[in-house]
Amino acid sequence: MVSKTALYASRRDLPPLVTQAVALANSLGFISSCTPEQGELLRVLARGRASGVIGETGTGCGVGLAWIASAVGPETRFVSVEIDATRAAACQALFAALPNVQVLHGDWRMIAGYGPFDLLVLDGGGGGKRVNDPPADPALLLKPGGTLVLDDFHPPLEFWPEAAAPRDADGRSTTAARQYWLQHPELFATEVRVHPQASAILATRKAPRS
Repeated sequence: MVSKTALYASRRDLPPLVTQAVALANSLGFISSCTPEQGELLRVLARGRASGVIGETGTGCGVGLAWIASAVGPETRFVSVEIDATRAAACQALFAALPNVQVLHGDWRMIAGYGPFDLLVLDGGGGGKRVNDPPADPALLLKPGGTLVLDDFHPPLEFWPEAAAPRDADGRSTTAARQYWLQHPELFATEVRVHPQASAILATRKAPRS
């Protein structure tokens, strides 16, 4: 697997907290940090949700969380869940100086107890792209008007034929997950390319009908 953390090696324009998170990822040998392009997208989206509640599944070594926490002030609350105990503890220490940032150790489903969210990044569970990872219910996790972000999709060729569909690390086609989010009846959703070989889905929950 190609290291996405390594994509930061030549960057000198990073927010200080992102630089610290990348250093942590390198020290722990963690190669699956969000790409710099995805981080820039998260920073823009976070600025649009200042004073709100932002959630994340899959803290990793905190690179994505550092991007969004660097974008807004202490009036915005962040909750991130990481299943790996070592990485969760390291990220708790990394963000200890920010009382508005909470890093939890456990399964991604813990995030539901801290919502609903204005912005939710499904990076470590709930996206439906992996085996034994059913997609989350946006109606339970998002406020009306809240936005969901999912990254690490291969750029689409409209709709991939199943036989030619890109596969995740477990060999599962990502077509089903893509269609779940883009065609979900409670969401306005689109897919944007953030890198020549990667795209992200952005989905906003519709307001309930009166």
